[in-house]
Amino acid sequence: MSSVTTLTPPADTPIATDDSNASTPAPLPWPQASPQARQRHRVVIVGAGFAGVEVARNLTGSKAAARLDVVLVDRRNFSLFQPLLYQVATGLLSPANIAIPIRPLFRAHPHIRVLLDDAVGFDARAKLVQLRRCSLTYDTLIVASGSRHHYFGHPEWERFAPGLKTVEDAETIRSRIFSALEAAELATEPAAQQRYLTFVIAGGGPTSVELAGAVAEITRHAMRQEFRLIDPALARIVLIEAEIQVLGSFSSESSNEAARALQSLGVEVMLATRIVGVDAQGVTFANASGIGTVAAATVLWGAGVRASPLGAAVAEAVGQPLARGGRVSVSDCCTVPEHPEIFVLGDLAECTIAERTLPGVAQVAIQQGRYAARVILARAAGKRLPGPFRYQDRGSMATIGRRLAVADIGRWRLRGRVAWIAWLGLHLVKIMQWQNRLLVLVQWTWAYATWSRSARLITGVDAHGSPESGAANQTSAARADGTRGSGSGSPSRM
Repeated sequence: MSSVTTLTPPADTPIATDDSNASTPAPLPWPQASPQARQRHRVVIVGAGFAGVEVARNLTGSKAAARLDVVLVDRRNFSLFQPLLYQVATGLLSPANIAIPIRPLFRAHPHIRVLLDDAVGFDARAKLVQLRRCSLTYDTLIVASGSRHHYFGHPEWERFAPGLKTVEDAETIRSRIFSALEAAELATEPAAQQRYLTFVIAGGGPTSVELAGAVAEITRHAMRQEFRLIDPALARIVLIEAEIQVLGSFSSESSNEAARALQSLGVEVMLATRIVGVDAQGVTFANASGIGTVAAATVLWGAGVRASPLGAAVAEAVGQPLARGGRVSVSDCCTVPEHPEIFVLGDLAECTIAERTLPGVAQVAIQQGRYAARVILARAAGKRLPGPFRYQDRGSMATIGRRLAVADIGRWRLRGRVAWIAWLGLHLVKIMQWQNRLLVLVQWTWAYATWSRSARLITGVDAHGSPESGAANQTSAARADGTRGSGSGSPSRM
């Protein structure tokens, strides 16, 4: 057996594990031991985000599927519905509303096994996946471990400007937003008070736009009458985008409409402006007018993402260089060149179809997952394989606030109330379990009727509600628990 290509995780992605066995873990036995069982096609899926779960769900319900042994591996025991994660970060929803436990999804399918572990390396020649606690052999490998924040060569900025990829990120952001308002109520100096009441959102993509709109609604409406010494409605909310428009992947009409909607909520939109520094005092930016600063206690990051570190391990195992953003180049069949048994899906894949590189959005990951499952079932049944993957772009949506949204669906350009209702309906039906859909619908209805945000918990801060110390404490706790860099989600756009 050739040596395993392993990944050394960065300092912010530790995994709790039993250190008593420091050697390479032995292969984990598959459940069946009969000669017939050993001939079953073994599928290992790394990552329980949109793509990974979609593959597993489509490997059920047929005779061909019954001839498979499937293992779904993730470092979390839940799959996260990331498009609504910003609502957890702004106190509208609780994490349990959008986090779906993985095991119940496959309770009725005994050929699918779920493992709570972390992939750290691959041996393409031996067809082996190395996990923290064991290793797995495979006939087909699916790697769909998602993406993480990207600070463009400045990882030190993460301490002051958290991104939004995991439940812990959402809880960190939620605590910073609400503890900043509490700190402003305690502040005695006008300058300090204004700094606590200033919120900077880096980036102009859908997540940043949705965060900016939600913070505006919190300060202008949800909490306006709850303080005695400050008026939250006077909060300054600044969105900084390096490009010349927000929502750069949308049509110019929708992008301009989104900018107008943000401005109607009181958000300052700074375009063609780069962030060149982030620290405890705020941000430093550069644009055509020169260098400037914004003093802010709360900075939220949505300016860039990079593929999961597992991409580097896959690329090294198959002997190919990484593509841009740490992604793995795949063919139009979503497989690694010269390795048809290895699929790389979702954010992790650099997939070009008809001279168009597919975006890192949820609908791409879902469609790739369905396609990979079709290929696997065809192989298991000995049938003709499907043709190359074809992506069907079903449009893009982003919500800015109450009755404020934009949508590009084919040639249609929706905005305002119509786009907002379409956004609500689509995201509601995309949640996997009915009980979660019902919980989210009830929360949305109550919030619409009352402006209330019932999940406004502040966690991980000191008794004085200091955003800086609280964020540092929560980040340290998250790192100790191994909560960064999860493969349990795909990009948040539908």
